[in-house]
This record gives sequence, structure tokens and C-alpha cells, in this order.
Amino acid sequence: MTDPSTDVADWRTRTVRQCATLCDTCIYRPGNRARLAPGRVQEMTRAAIATEEHVICHATIGTPAPAICAGFARHPIGQLRSLALRMVRVGAVRLQLVNPPSKEG
Repeated sequence: MTDPSTDVADWRTRTVRQCATLCDTCIYRPGNRARLAPGRVQEMTRAAIATEEHVICHATIGTPAPAICAGFARHPIGQLRSLALRMVRVGAVRLQLVNPPSKEG
């Protein structure tokens, strides 16, 4: 069973959610806004690519609509290897762009 707090797909409507923009503290922004350990972003990216998954926008985890991180979706290899994004490209599911929550609310 898929964990609803991290499932970026709505199988009832056949859509996959992806953030339309980078969230305020996106790990793919320059600098280290999320205060991660050195190399952590590369580790997460490599792991997602190796397993054909994706990186979930941390601002959407635990919300009713978790979404693929916009930064990961822009990654040249990540976007090709993600099973969810491949399903969008072949038309098996639709892409739903969502706005990530901001720090203000």
C-alpha cells in the first residue's frame, strides 16, 4: 500500500502532481536553504534516479497533495528516469501542476 503522505499520484483521476515552481526552501535552489548535510541533495537525487522514483517537495509532505519537487523534475536525468514522469510523457496519466505552500502559509 502506498503511503498517502508521500503519494504524488491520484489514481482515481489518473494524475501525477508536480510543483509548478521551487518552494521557498527547495533543496535545488542555490545555497543550502534547507540546511542539509553536505552531499545530501546529490545522495537523494542519485537514489531517486536509481530506483526510478522522484524527490518529493518537502513542503508538500504530509499535506493532502504531496507533489514531485520542481527542482527534481528539471534535473536532466531525473526527469527521464522517474517512472511517474515517464507515465506522464507517454500519456498514461496527466500532469497536475500545483503551487507549493510558502513559508507565509
